[in-house]
Amino acid sequence: MKLITELNEEVELVTEETNGKKNYFIEGIFLQTEMVNRNGRKYSRNIMEKEVARYNREIIEKNRAFGELGHPSGPSINLDRVSHIITELRQDGNNFIGKAKITDTPMGHIARGIMESGGQLGVSSRAMGSLKEENGVMVVQSDLRISTAADIVADPSAPDAFVHGIMEGVEWIFDPIKESWIQQKAEDIVKEIHSMSKSQLEEKKLSLFEDYLTTLTLKFN
Repeated sequence: MKLITELNEEVELVTEETNGKKNYFIEGIFLQTEMVNRNGRKYSRNIMEKEVARYNREIIEKNRAFGELGHPSGPSINLDRVSHIITELRQDGNNFIGKAKITDTPMGHIARGIMESGGQLGVSSRAMGSLKEENGVMVVQSDLRISTAADIVADPSAPDAFVHGIMEGVEWIFDPIKESWIQQKAEDIVKEIHSMSKSQLEEKKLSLFEDYLTTLTLKFN
């Protein structure tokens, strides 16, 4: 699967006060569908609806929807760079409006300081998925899986190359044992497969299946 990043430029800093304490939020369009974006990619509304429903249920509702300050090069969340936690992601036509609370962390303080000083920041989503070319457009397939709906990024009006093609030459494989994504170049995978005999391939598939079953057993026992 490929790491897919998309940039949305306009988010606002919102301040809410509870019991005399100020809380800071960013709010705006986090995800868009049914349009060809600046990276030449298109997301189906139906596919995004299903994935956002899963992300809301499994990540946001469990207070695990973290985002980072900056532009990470992989799908995993780096806790030392967390600047906000996404609290809401709702549909508005073909767009998905997000809201995220700025955290009381070093990166959160930096993000808040920049925006309070009048700096314009954007948000960038990170997701894993397959791409299929259709009439010159790269269409995101149904295996789409959101890593985070929004990282906070600077210079949102930079040239398209700022986000276009990030890690496009790399395949990411989910390791069920470590429960993490592993970076591996696609050509290395193909080379390894071609070097195996039929019996070796069968053994490899059996080994991976056994590892997966072991992981499920450990999880549910």
